[in-house]
Amino acid sequence: MADPATSTGLARAVRTYLDHLAVERGLAANTLSSYRRDLRRYLEHLDAHGVEALDEVTEATVSDFLMRLREGDADHPPLGASSAARTVVAVRGFHKFAVRDGLAQTDPAAAVRPPAPAKRLPKALPLSDVEAILEAAGAPGTTLALRDRALLEVLYGTGARISEAIGLDVDDLDLEDGTVLLRGKGGKQRLVPVGSFAREAVTAYLVRGRPELVAAGRGTPAMFLNARGGRLSRQSAWAVLSRAAQRAGVTRDVSPHTMRHSFATHLLEGGADVRVVQELLGHASVTTTQVYTLVTVDNLREVFASAHPRALG
Repeated sequence: MADPATSTGLARAVRTYLDHLAVERGLAANTLSSYRRDLRRYLEHLDAHGVEALDEVTEATVSDFLMRLREGDADHPPLGASSAARTVVAVRGFHKFAVRDGLAQTDPAAAVRPPAPAKRLPKALPLSDVEAILEAAGAPGTTLALRDRALLEVLYGTGARISEAIGLDVDDLDLEDGTVLLRGKGGKQRLVPVGSFAREAVTAYLVRGRPELVAAGRGTPAMFLNARGGRLSRQSAWAVLSRAAQRAGVTRDVSPHTMRHSFATHLLEGGADVRVVQELLGHASVTTTQVYTLVTVDNLREVFASAHPRALG
């Protein structure tokens, strides 16, 4: 019995496409080898479905192929999202080329999207790094240093997104009650507790720092102000954190979202329930928050491997 991956008109079309990639696109040998392997598996899938010509391929055929990639079969183990996405990209490129080169009338793969790879969270900072950054932010003792310390304490102390923090107005913080009203994505609001360190930093800024800054402008309800008395911008807030991290000697990349990740991870490591953390972060689904539990599990594995006498063989 002839090998469908080498003897059919479909196989000839694939060879034409691979020649195009090699000669006209100049793809590297390793990349061509990956494309060849991926498209050979696709040809096997088409043969199993009785498809003998390009114009017999439907969107459902391609979608089913993607499902088989993710689930695996008797001959192939299931692929992860990134490997399946690479294979679907090869298939989409093949069908697009076939239409452009007059080998097919329609592109059945145009609407089939590769699976999105799992989002990788940046590692949370150790508590010692967070504390060093917070101390460095307020080190000079100037008006802007008071603002910077208050801003970073709020970011880490509430898990606020950077847009939520710079969007705060003075009345959004209830220092007596120890809460802050954050306005999240889609206009959703949530009330989040504010710890004592953040309250102290905000109080110091409101008493000794903000009045001087607001006098330079035209008056605004914004909590965090720039030197001209206007609301602090996202870029300026990012710069505040970058400078503090540099002064603290933290060499890894640090962003405002790193503080949010650290907030969530440290809570979970301290025993907080994932659904409580979900509410604090303003996640619509607990599934989003559960990604953080993977970070803490990795940390537990590291501790176990280094501390348990029979962890390693």
